[in-house]
Amino acid sequence: MNTKKQKPKAIVVGGSIAGESCAKALVSAGWDVVVIEKTRGPPTQNPTGAGLGLDPLAQKIVQSWLHEPELLYNNTLPLTITENLATDGEKKISWVIGREEGTKYLTAYWADLHGLIYNTLPPQIFLWGHQYLSFCISEDKLTVKVRAKDLETDEIIEIVGDLLVGADGILSSIRPSILPDFKLRYTGYCAWRGVFNFSENDSETILGIRKSYPDIGKCFYTNIGSGSHIIVTELKKEKFNWVWYVNQPEPELKYDVTLGNKLFYSLQGNTTSVKVSSDMIEELHQRAEQVWLPELSRLIKETRDPFLNAIYDCDPLEKIIWDRVVLTGDAAHPTTPHSARSTNMAIIDAAVLGKCLEKWGPDHLYSALEEYQSIRKPVTSAQVLHSRRLGQMKQGLSIPGRERPFDPKTASLEDSEFILNKNVPLFDVVPPILDSIFRSA
Repeated sequence: MNTKKQKPKAIVVGGSIAGESCAKALVSAGWDVVVIEKTRGPPTQNPTGAGLGLDPLAQKIVQSWLHEPELLYNNTLPLTITENLATDGEKKISWVIGREEGTKYLTAYWADLHGLIYNTLPPQIFLWGHQYLSFCISEDKLTVKVRAKDLETDEIIEIVGDLLVGADGILSSIRPSILPDFKLRYTGYCAWRGVFNFSENDSETILGIRKSYPDIGKCFYTNIGSGSHIIVTELKKEKFNWVWYVNQPEPELKYDVTLGNKLFYSLQGNTTSVKVSSDMIEELHQRAEQVWLPELSRLIKETRDPFLNAIYDCDPLEKIIWDRVVLTGDAAHPTTPHSARSTNMAIIDAAVLGKCLEKWGPDHLYSALEEYQSIRKPVTSAQVLHSRRLGQMKQGLSIPGRERPFDPKTASLEDSEFILNKNVPLFDVVPPILDSIFRSA
């Protein structure tokens, strides 16, 4: 009698883009998947978040997951130019210090990209409104058991699987169980973020932005001032996205006694969002008038509900796999946003993990995880450290081995070249295990 072999089962913690990407990659590799996520439901009915940039490899991966690959282009705008400008806030002038053409990014709204991937997955695999509590490996090391709590009923559930995937963000609740002494590094600055919907706003603001940024819609603009910088891009569906980095002491985050970690949760997963007050927003508007050109200041003032993220990273971890546990995305390599790597690394992590599991099969799980780590860790480690230095430079912070902080007004050609996106290390490297995706998509 023929008996059908049972599929291996993965438990993914985290329902943000990193988690759903892992779910998609593992389902594609022939695994059963359960996703545990604390938020009450998918963000499709309550769009949140800000803009992000997809690099060419991440684009190919996402397209390979979609039933209709052209949907990615229907929800994004192509970025073919990056331009860095020095800004003198007192004189209210800006000038170009670096420009790169031929870039191949796509800009997306976070909720749009999340929805694209989510809609390719069976909705029943998601356990929304469930908080991860703990895990344990069986004595024979053949299974992993995860405990989670239903936040509506307080019921504790247990799920047994073959693999636990920690895709739960920069403040991962799985990572402390493995690395109890782990600490994030506060960078010295936070990021104000906003999305301006110009389909329902004053045309004078739009005209001002289009005049100041003539290539908006196809260009990634970065204004660098004294000890601060801001990026401005256009998103699909009549939106401008801006991110303003501000040097300040580390803010206080909520303390979750259940997980023993500083946590804020949003529809973007486990994030470092800081609750903002009307006074903080008023101060932001006043400072914008002092630091930036009037057109940009007006955009900031007219953006509804800006939010604030504290920016953290960490030195590269020595390992991102332990027995039947693997970390991906920001849980594996917390990074600053300056090389547009966070979402891209998470998507590529997921694709590589899926292909490694498919190649080796469930009977050789440890070999699959070792290959995943050997492929991804050198790349992500180099990109995390590069992004850290970029942030330090653009914020005018002290950098070990550098005589004086970067000043955009007197920037050397070497420094102006360094901060261009083309210098992200290993950016064009496509792992051989993903060749089929890169060629076919």
